[in-house]
Amino acid sequence: MKRFLSYSFLAVAVAIATAGLSKSASAEVSAETAFILNSLSFLMHGFLVMWMAAGFTMLEAGLVRTKNTTMQCTKNIGLYSIAGIMYWLIGYNLMYSGVDGGFIGSFSPWEANDAAITADGFKANENNPYASGSDWFFQMVFVATAASIVSGTVAERVKVIPFLIFTVVLTGLIYPIQGSWTWGGGWLNAMGFLDFAGSTIVHSVGGWAALTGALIIGARKGKFNAQGGVNPLPGSNLPLATLGTFVLWLGWFGFNGGSQLAMGSAADIRDIASIYINTNLAAAAGAVVAIVATQVRYKKIDLTMVLNGALGGLVAITAEPLAPTPGLAIVIGGIGAILVVVAVQLLDKLKIDDVVGAIPVHLVCGIWGTLAVVLSNSEASLVTQVIGIAAIGVFVTIVSAIGWMLLKLTIGVRASEEEEYIGLDRAECGLEAYPEFGTGSQTL
Repeated sequence: MKRFLSYSFLAVAVAIATAGLSKSASAEVSAETAFILNSLSFLMHGFLVMWMAAGFTMLEAGLVRTKNTTMQCTKNIGLYSIAGIMYWLIGYNLMYSGVDGGFIGSFSPWEANDAAITADGFKANENNPYASGSDWFFQMVFVATAASIVSGTVAERVKVIPFLIFTVVLTGLIYPIQGSWTWGGGWLNAMGFLDFAGSTIVHSVGGWAALTGALIIGARKGKFNAQGGVNPLPGSNLPLATLGTFVLWLGWFGFNGGSQLAMGSAADIRDIASIYINTNLAAAAGAVVAIVATQVRYKKIDLTMVLNGALGGLVAITAEPLAPTPGLAIVIGGIGAILVVVAVQLLDKLKIDDVVGAIPVHLVCGIWGTLAVVLSNSEASLVTQVIGIAAIGVFVTIVSAIGWMLLKLTIGVRASEEEEYIGLDRAECGLEAYPEFGTGSQTL
């Protein structure tokens, strides 16, 4: 009898559930449910992007020499914190408030504006399909990514305080102003410039600022010799750099997937899945092509190139991760890796010292990815894409150069030759990441 009742209860429950599904199978979710799902997408994808800060930290810590590891960790936690404060204080509204086809938003702190939620409950509002705080959080973690790019390029010779001051300028002014031109509804958006998740708006911006800093600060002592050759200064911990790359790869699913900006429908979930696939394929192609290219070029596989090849593929697909077919995503990522290998050699010939290869990865591949949008998006114009790349590049370079030069002429940006020799861990931070291997006092 008990078994009969149990089966009867189960049958009734299944019938009720099936009836409910049948009734709602063709219906869209409610506005409140879409609001919840869209907000959840921003928050979940946002903390994946935040995790990229850890990836950049580990990548840089592994690619610098032992004596500069603590410095890189210090800069990265500092820049992430500064980015969050500056984007609340001024950045978000500069980027999104009152741009209206122009060049800049408003100078004011961000405030939550959830008109859809009232004391009487939720009310549908087409202009507010997600919690405003979730959007702010998702946009904030992007600006920290741009600052992390600069950190790796100018490593091992820039002083910490000037770097953090430059980060204030980059995250509070440079990034949000140029971002307003497209994502904030500014003049580039009106022209039809397309950059889905930020190959140019995020990555090239960091790349231009990094290149400008590298030129003004100069190369590390001993990087280039009098005969015009390059002296290798290998990183201290390649396993750590590899871990950082995998963390970045994971975070990129949030970077690109969250840029769908919605998760409140079946179509949105389908598109996010496609974005994940293309993002992964582009990175994988970048790594494989770098393996082949370095084997052919150097007769040995260069792990650092393979890591940057994967990252180059990720940057390249970021401008349009939804529209390409999987095969095209592989092509875009693979070309990105080739550009990384070529650009690293070019920078050495030009005597531009980029410690972690951020300029080839983020600037060069960012430009390539933004141009590649025309290969899969019929709404993209090559002329407009070039105009957007050039306008953002000129703006970021000029303002970054002014910032770096003012710092150089006032408090100075570069460590002394002696400080560079002993390492910035001791000179700037007073702590060594690996004290048992350091040049200072050791303990048994």
